[in-house]
Amino acid sequence: MDRNTPVFDAVIHPYRSLGPEGFRWLFRVVVAANVAGAAIIMSLGGWPVLGFMGLDILFVYVAFRMSYAQARAFERVTIDREALTVERVDPKGLRREWRFPAYWVSVWFEGDEERGTVTLRSHGRALEVGSFLSPFERKSFADALREALRR
Repeated sequence: MDRNTPVFDAVIHPYRSLGPEGFRWLFRVVVAANVAGAAIIMSLGGWPVLGFMGLDILFVYVAFRMSYAQARAFERVTIDREALTVERVDPKGLRREWRFPAYWVSVWFEGDEERGTVTLRSHGRALEVGSFLSPFERKSFADALREALRR
């Protein structure tokens, strides 16, 4: 096995509970509800309200676009024979990278199953990883990192 071949490679993305197809359906329902509401308000003579009814459609669309833009961020943790590397990419595409000697790095899980954090420590440096994971996934991620470092 090559020295630079990863023995562990994990890419962590922010969780989004509603995928693109679900968003399309939700947006259709919001538009349909607004059209129905607009028809009722128009029949009652409230036509000045119609302009405001479209604002909630705009707000829902903008909120989901911003949420999906945030989902472009990710964190990649790789371990090869020499180093543990953490690469973070923010939603704008800005990359940052940290390298720890694989032999000296330690993985710490602090807290409990509901509010735990995973921290890498080596030579006086510390870096929290796995912040995109749900709290109950962080413990198993820390265990997987420890096992990969042990191997």
